[in-house]
Amino acid sequence: MKKLQIYTDGACSGNPGPGGWAAVLLFGDAIKEISGYEPDTTNNRMELQAVIEGLRAVKRDVPTEVHSDSSYFVNAVTKGWLDGWRRNGWRTSDKKDVKNRDLWEEFITLHEKINPQYFWVKGHADNKWNNRCDELAVAEIKRRISKTT
Repeated sequence: MKKLQIYTDGACSGNPGPGGWAAVLLFGDAIKEISGYEPDTTNNRMELQAVIEGLRAVKRDVPTEVHSDSSYFVNAVTKGWLDGWRRNGWRTSDKKDVKNRDLWEEFITLHEKINPQYFWVKGHADNKWNNRCDELAVAEIKRRISKTT
């Protein structure tokens, strides 16, 4: 059975500041690129939004892998941080509110529906698809900022 691979990245010009997200979906020979923009956001929010939008674009029930260069995202999912935050009423281990709860809750719904595997990739390195996501996310910021100046 074929496997769907999703590569994701988020970018921010300033943190907070204008941000972009992107995902590349690979299935067999098919390639789909999606990207978007937020005028006032953070890098972590864009990393999460990229994953959410990538998962939202899944149209078939197939084995799925998500590749992200965000340690924040991948560690939260693979090291059990997200489960702990939920158990603790969306509080961190030091009793602070979990940032980006709205996006985490949206992510959980998609995760439970699709049940993908998650992998960390080194950003700004030799991964063709991670680099493409970075290009798309940065291009969204540049395109939107140039429209306002």
